[in-house]
Amino acid sequence: MRPTWREARPRLIAAALARAQAAPSGNWYVIGASRALPEGGERPLGRTVAGTEVVAWRAADGTLVAGPGACPHLGAPLRESPVRCGTLICRWHGLPLDGAPSAGWRPYPAYDDGVLLWVRLDEAGGETPLERPVVPARPDPRTAVDAVYTAVGRCEPEDVVANRLDPWHGAWLHPYSFVDLRVLDAPDPSAEAPEDGFTVEVSFKVAGRAVVPVQAVFTAPEPRTVVMHITGGEGTGSVVETHATPLSPDPAGRPRTAVVEAVVAASDRPGFAAARLAAPLLRPLMRATAARLWRDDLAYAERRWALRATGRFPG
Repeated sequence: MRPTWREARPRLIAAALARAQAAPSGNWYVIGASRALPEGGERPLGRTVAGTEVVAWRAADGTLVAGPGACPHLGAPLRESPVRCGTLICRWHGLPLDGAPSAGWRPYPAYDDGVLLWVRLDEAGGETPLERPVVPARPDPRTAVDAVYTAVGRCEPEDVVANRLDPWHGAWLHPYSFVDLRVLDAPDPSAEAPEDGFTVEVSFKVAGRAVVPVQAVFTAPEPRTVVMHITGGEGTGSVVETHATPLSPDPAGRPRTAVVEAVVAASDRPGFAAARLAAPLLRPLMRATAARLWRDDLAYAERRWALRATGRFPG
């Protein structure tokens, strides 16, 4: 393979990261996949986001509800409580919460975009709030197949974002998946617009020596999100979204970040309609592919954080 280290200039990657961090998020954080909370489900979803304990569930009408994860009565962990007909019932003393303010408990703004669940934490984010999260453009859900993979690493969100804004590492770190990777265009380090992205030409390995060439563009629409849009070749219009959500520190005080990656696949091939019918079988395969890639990419992000934390990061 051709070395790419001269092209992967630290200043260029750092400038792209700085532009992403300067973009507004409106204090919205991804907390999981929409399918993690099925309508009529009896278990809530619990997360500790940026040090804030959050619980989420579906109201009786299917609407997403989110709020503080500690019961206002005596602090019980609401993530362990059952949901009955859209009402979360504290398992310590039976306090019912239907999503409306009650007994000192107040909901957080929440949003379900059909693929991912979001919660707005104004105190943690500290930005000017936005009414809706910055959701990337996606294929029509009626003609697409989506899958969501989640992993957790000992790093900060910026380390995950920096990994995605370094497309040059792809063929070197993931030789089992990518070949012939070329970065055709990179944003000017002095550019201000966060939508200025990296245009990449790469071939995905399918099986044996079979590969599928595509062209993709990486952009960072907000501080904790990097999006890859397939703009040419097989699967044009498909999207891979990588969202980095800060969690609570580990017992040693090291930061932890959840990587929530949504793949929304589309194709104009006639056979893709049959693939959509097999979506329940395809999703585990899509998640397995993401898991293999993120084993390496999280090692990259964790190494970056370890070097930054000890003042040894050369970039």
